[in-house]
Amino acid sequence: EAVENVRPALEVRSRRVGGANYQVPVEVPTRRSYTLAVRWIVTHSRLRREHSMAERLAGELLDAYNRTGVTMKKKEDLLRMAEANRAFAHYRW
Repeated sequence: EAVENVRPALEVRSRRVGGANYQVPVEVPTRRSYTLAVRWIVTHSRLRREHSMAERLAGELLDAYNRTGVTMKKKEDLLRMAEANRAFAHYRW
């Protein structure tokens, strides 16, 4: 459930069109979304202040389950970026 809450649906990819770089929102394949979610949880667990890695990981998983914490902010920022660049969605390849 915690990983499901953190899985991104959209991400932005850079695409060069006519000398300009555009951040193009694209859907995230299922496997990549799980990979990103687990990677974010582990990465942000390492930055926490608890003593053992087990406590850090448990804390981050609980935060993800409760839809709070740094990992959820990362997902929300990515979604916000994709929505802000929705105008460039027609550049998808």
